Amino acid sequence: MATAGNDSFIAEGMTPPQRILFPPEKICMVWQQRQSAGAGLRNVGNTCFLNAVLQCLTYTPPLANYLLSRQHSQACRQQGFCMMCIMEAHVNKVLHSVSAILPLAVLRAFRFIGEHFQLGREEDAHDFLCCTVNAMQRACLGASNDLDISSQPTTIVHQIFGGFLRSRVICFSCKAISDSYEAFLDVPLDIKAASSLPAALEDFVTPEHLDGENCFQCSKCEKNVAATKRFTVHCAPKVLTVCLKRFDCFTAGKISKVVEYPEYLDLRPYMSQADGEPLLYSLYAVLVHSGVSCHGGHYFCYTKASNGLWYRMDDESVQLRSIDTVLRQQAYLLFYAR
Repeated sequence: MATAGNDSFIAEGMTPPQRILFPPEKICMVWQQRQSAGAGLRNVGNTCFLNAVLQCLTYTPPLANYLLSRQHSQACRQQGFCMMCIMEAHVNKVLHSVSAILPLAVLRAFRFIGEHFQLGREEDAHDFLCCTVNAMQRACLGASNDLDISSQPTTIVHQIFGGFLRSRVICFSCKAISDSYEAFLDVPLDIKAASSLPAALEDFVTPEHLDGENCFQCSKCEKNVAATKRFTVHCAPKVLTVCLKRFDCFTAGKISKVVEYPEYLDLRPYMSQADGEPLLYSLYAVLVHSGVSCHGGHYFCYTKASNGLWYRMDDESVQLRSIDTVLRQQAYLLFYAR
């Protein structure tokens, strides 16, 4: 079952792309082959963050389907480092192995994925995920230097993980509406005041008042005015990645409270077009951090394999778990597929 339409990279108010780099109808959201979970990943000293992120990406159905087909490497003209070729080889190896493997190609490419990363040091899993997905996006853009900005989100990577946010500012004086759009590959959510994922999403789309030093420069009134600003999801991604912001960058402390998250999520209430059919997502991976601060602790994850069963993946260990256990975790990253 492929998803039709190109709604992930164009919507009302946005410039249409001049080129479509990957046909959206070829993105397949359901697993093409059913099997139990593949191999665990060996830890070579503080690489649990890398292992957990790689496992979540490996069990992302549309990405895995594409990488298992080996379409990318057959057409790749990239010289040197190519994150898509590395991920393709990795996913094929993991899903066709039983005993734990060492993600050697990823470790070798570590500094290319993010130049600030250092082997042997505990890194942040969300940072590593962002850098990995961005490196995959760059690999898909490859030699297309002359691409217009609207065509860049038409890669397979952006069509799987990417969406668009709309920022709408309304002037209090003249009621003029100013819209701007920004692409995203994941949604970081504040959880200080929220006890559940829907509550955190509700906070995310709640209008913010701009006044005082934070005034809005209205082009119609030609002066600084009070206004409201509101973010909404304008184009929904096929795969929604949510980061629950547990770490305080100033104190390095961690918010360890329970934030409930559902197995099935309706994104419709948080969209620019909030009325309409439900926009349903199903949970397929949960990345967990255990420990008291971002400078230490341990990362592991739960993923749903193509056989529909859930597994706890903790470095080399791969063990069957129930959905009840999955939903009771102190989640850091949540992965939902449409």
